[in-house]
Amino acid sequence: MARIDTNRSSEMEVFVQVVEQGGFSAAARLCRMTPSAVSKLIARLEARLGARLINRSTRRFQLTPEGSAFYERATRILADMADAERAAGAGERPVGRVRINTSASYANHILARILPDFLVLYPEISIDITQTDAVVDLLAERTDVAVRAGPLKSSSLVARKLGETPLLILASPAYLARFGEPRTIADLDRHNRLGFSYVRAVDGWPLREGAETVVVPTVGRVQASDGEALRHLALGGSGIARLAGFTVRDDIASGRLVPILQHLDAGEPEEFHAIHIGQGGPLPSRVRALLDFLAERGRVA
Repeated sequence: MARIDTNRSSEMEVFVQVVEQGGFSAAARLCRMTPSAVSKLIARLEARLGARLINRSTRRFQLTPEGSAFYERATRILADMADAERAAGAGERPVGRVRINTSASYANHILARILPDFLVLYPEISIDITQTDAVVDLLAERTDVAVRAGPLKSSSLVARKLGETPLLILASPAYLARFGEPRTIADLDRHNRLGFSYVRAVDGWPLREGAETVVVPTVGRVQASDGEALRHLALGGSGIARLAGFTVRDDIASGRLVPILQHLDAGEPEEFHAIHIGQGGPLPSRVRALLDFLAERGRVA
C-alpha cells in the first residue's frame, strides 16, 4: 500500500480555509500562520498538482475551475477523515436533543414512519422537527440536521445522500373529469397549475417539446410553500401538481391521483440529502446516531 503523506491533509485544511475565509490573510489568522506562509503553501500545492487553483491579484480572489473541483473533493475528504476518527473513538452514549429541519413531505411520509424505531433504539435522545421547504441557515436556526431535496450548492456543509425520487405530474380523477386531461404542452394553458410560492432551482416543469426541453411555469391560481400542501390541493381537485414520487405512491395505487403527461416529462429524479455542519470539530454522538439511522432507514425512492 502506498504511503500517505500526512502533510496533504494539512494542505487541504489550509486551502479550504483560504476559500471559505475569502483570502490568505483571514485564513492565516484562523490557521495561526503568516499570510506569506499560507501563500507559499498554496503555491507548493499548485506546483504539486500541476494546476492553478486560485487566480489572485491585489484586489480580486477567484477560484479556477480546477480550484472549485479540488475544493469540493477536499471538503468531502476532510469530512470522511473526521468521520473515521470519530468512529474509531466512539464510545460515548447518544444523549440529548437533535433538531431536524425538513420538508413537510419528508416529515410526513418518511420520518413519521421510522422515528418510532429510532426512539426505541435511542431512548435518551429527543427530537425537535421544524417543517419548511425553504433553505435555512443551520447555525442561525440552531439546526443539527437538515433534509433537503435538489442539487447541492457548493458549501462547507457535509451531506449524506438519502436516495432520489422521480417527480410526477398528477391530478385527481374529479379534476380531470371536469376539465379534461392535458396531452400536450399547449393544453396546459387551459389548466390550473399548482406551484410553489418561493423560487426553486428549476422554477417550473421541464417538458419535452420535440427535441427541446421547455420549462413550463406554474402560473395557476393557487400556490403553496410546501409539497405536502400541493399534494392535498391536488387531491381536493384544485389543479395539477408536480410532486415527489415517494409522497404519492399510495395515492396513485388507490386511484386518488392520476399521473399525466408522462410521455413529455423531461425532469431528472430529485436527490435528497441529510445536511449537517461537520468541519468545526467532533460530531455529537446524538447527531451521528440520527445521520446513520437516516442513511439506513430514511432513504427515498
